[in-house]
Amino acid sequence: MKNITVAGGGVLGSQIAFQTAFCGFDVKIWLRSEESIGRTKPKLERLYNIYKTTLNEAKKELGTGKVFPRGLITDSSKINESDIDRLLAAVDKAYNEIKLTTSLEEACKDADLIIESMAENPEAKVAFYKSLDPHLEAKTIVATNSSSMVPSQFREYLSRPQQYLAIHFANNIWISNTAEIMGHSTTSKDAYEAVAKFASDIKMIPLRLKKEQPGYILNSMLIPFLNAGQMLLANEVADPATIDLTWRLGTGSPYGPFQILDIVGLNTALNIVSNNPLSKDPTTVQGKIKAILEKYIAEGKTGVNSGEGFYKYN
Repeated sequence: MKNITVAGGGVLGSQIAFQTAFCGFDVKIWLRSEESIGRTKPKLERLYNIYKTTLNEAKKELGTGKVFPRGLITDSSKINESDIDRLLAAVDKAYNEIKLTTSLEEACKDADLIIESMAENPEAKVAFYKSLDPHLEAKTIVATNSSSMVPSQFREYLSRPQQYLAIHFANNIWISNTAEIMGHSTTSKDAYEAVAKFASDIKMIPLRLKKEQPGYILNSMLIPFLNAGQMLLANEVADPATIDLTWRLGTGSPYGPFQILDIVGLNTALNIVSNNPLSKDPTTVQGKIKAILEKYIAEGKTGVNSGEGFYKYN
């Protein structure tokens, strides 16, 4: 694989694209509109600054035994100053060479892999795949980064379903460098292994699922945890800071549920809860959670990338 297209420039879409470009691939991001391009550029700039800052700090800490983010430096024990200089150059190259386009034809041209990283909205994904399919080349593999839906839900909308599967990334991809690979019943072994190899090539650890599972492995555990935190807030048991503090003190975890929600992005959290029919009833827990998220989003508090969610960020 050489040419990779990411469809969607949200929290994870921008991270996938930047990490892929950082690892030497030619990368395009397909976006719905010029407005979407305007929203994506600051995300790429933020990632550029994070990668540069992290690598420059690593250069100062060489020889201290510190373990650096695995998505940037695979083996902290073997890295030297020249290696970091090459990685810093790769960051510059990635930032300068990622292409943003609103043309599906351009996005699909000569693409080896297209990663769909759209909102968790099944109707929107169906519409995207229907629009995408006529432009796909015979060689192109398509993978969804959906966090809660399985590929068999959408394979019928693609002419070559055997070249369609799922690859799911954790947030803060340069730190939590996992890629869950999940096929459906007719995904070809070649496509599956090609995507697993791509994951390794961008410094991810490929985690192979044996069967379809909504939420994969990570979100099958994470979503109930986040729902439990949101339930406590919706039922006015405690405020977000107290809920998070309780979890951190009780488990030693670095993050509580609302800190994680800010990282994931409140729009994604809203899309997930909105897929539950109970969210249509404002008296249910799901309906209350939906109302809370809608209020934050309406105020522009969508999480880390906007500078504020349940918490404020510099």
